[in-house]
Amino acid sequence: MDISGGIQASLSGRYGMALFELARDEKAIDAVSADLDQVKAALAESADFRALTQSPLIDRVAAGKAIAAVAEAMKLGKITTHFLGVLAHNRRLAELSAMIRAFKALVAAHRGETTAEVTSAHPLDAEQVGALKDKLRTRFGRDVAIEAKVDPAILGGLIVKMGSQQIDGSIRTKLNTLANAMKG
Repeated sequence: MDISGGIQASLSGRYGMALFELARDEKAIDAVSADLDQVKAALAESADFRALTQSPLIDRVAAGKAIAAVAEAMKLGKITTHFLGVLAHNRRLAELSAMIRAFKALVAAHRGETTAEVTSAHPLDAEQVGALKDKLRTRFGRDVAIEAKVDPAILGGLIVKMGSQQIDGSIRTKLNTLANAMKG
């Protein structure tokens, strides 16, 4: 069964596909996925880590050593650590976020899931994510993986994007709609 969905067309897609196939063959999809969640969180939280992945001034050797140290500190698995080392050697760390997205899309397709990008004003706890997954499963008739983002600018509520569909229940949108209605 082909689950690539056109992902291979991009550089990040090819790397994501290679990582997915290796993880699948080693029966380590869940472990690699968990590692990549940690890496994604580190990219979001650490300016130093982002700089390491984005800076063209850091040479291959230095990037490789730094990535190895980061992987050891984060206690990443062998497959993920090796993958990050390959990215450092090939000077592809700048594409890491896109590669993670491609990998996650392949995992979701492999599991028969759809991924929903959910934006909230505040972080969602595990119970809220579970309830949201149940509602989306009921509405769309398939399992849904949640990719949560936080944007305080929406004030409250949720914005859910699944493929080309978007459900905007944010307070910001409701206030804008009310303001436009009042203008006449």
